[in-house]
Amino acid sequence: MKVVIVKYNAGNVQSVRFALERLGVQAAWTDDPEEIRQADRVIFPGVGEASSAMEYLNATGLSKVIAGLSQPVLGICLGLQLFCKHSEEGNTDCLNIVDVQVRKFQSVKTLKVPHIGWNTVENLQGPLFKGIEPDTRFYFVHSFYAEASPFTTASTEYGLNFSAAMQRDNFFAVQFHPEKSGPAGSLLLQNFLSL
Repeated sequence: MKVVIVKYNAGNVQSVRFALERLGVQAAWTDDPEEIRQADRVIFPGVGEASSAMEYLNATGLSKVIAGLSQPVLGICLGLQLFCKHSEEGNTDCLNIVDVQVRKFQSVKTLKVPHIGWNTVENLQGPLFKGIEPDTRFYFVHSFYAEASPFTTASTEYGLNFSAAMQRDNFFAVQFHPEKSGPAGSLLLQNFLSL
């Protein structure tokens, strides 16, 4: 199986590669459109800022490549947000794979922004969560969130209810970091690879 991690203007790739290696998978890290199109599985991770990431994706043509993929694709963190229609971060038009808005968490006395740490993920639906117990905790680091929508396949509460995971057709996405979420995160990645 050929697994590709999309190389673009966003960080946190190495921890995803290590998590895949622990599952016995050597993933290529590339921005080559043909290599991405020919992969069996594509992972689109990211830690960074939406507008600069989209600027890079549009300038390189990767935005059209990603949106046109037919094999299973997994967006992680910023990857999930870039699958959406629009982000408040930098007032950015995103890939519009899912018709969902990305909003900024509002700071209140009881909740710190960014949302950092372990949080429960509820209402688990779909093949990514096969064998994962309800209310399992995953690791989050983010200041922006995708609104709950018909595409939501798991949710988390942090001052409000937001999409912890989404799916539209062959596009899967999680707001948390499975590569940093211990055994449950490893199982989720294995479930993705097994699709």
